Amino acid sequence: MTKYFEDFRVGDIIDLGSVEVTEAAIIEFAREFDPQPFHIDPDAALETPFGGLIASGWHTCALFMRLMCDGMLNDSSSQGSSGMEELRWLKPVRPGDTLTGHFMVLDAQRSSTKPHRGTVTFRSEMLNQDDEIVLRMTGRGQYGTRDTVEA
Repeated sequence: MTKYFEDFRVGDIIDLGSVEVTEAAIIEFAREFDPQPFHIDPDAALETPFGGLIASGWHTCALFMRLMCDGMLNDSSSQGSSGMEELRWLKPVRPGDTLTGHFMVLDAQRSSTKPHRGTVTFRSEMLNQDDEIVLRMTGRGQYGTRDTVEA
């Protein structure tokens, strides 16, 4: 069932599922997009303050985005995003971690200039298997309204 702007209510929490992070995926992503030693070389990573290989924060964001697409966005009237207000990497993500994503609706406002859509503000989090928050984001998304999308 398609999720429209009107379906988002302040306080709603939407669970997005989980993903396991592998060493191979960490290295593959980092080689392409963030080739720092603690992301691409397990031996060199031992000599860093992290004490071992960790995922790029951008990899963690990409994993969250995939969970969000699979868990909600691809079955919604999403019309994109105007950006993030907060992005925090709170704990390192390591090989073998299982990350679970969810977001909470903080605000939902129908556009006064484009009444066929509204803006939803979310606080998104990813937690590891120990229930530690590894990623926190606050951002906005635009969604089509039921009456104009279905008209």
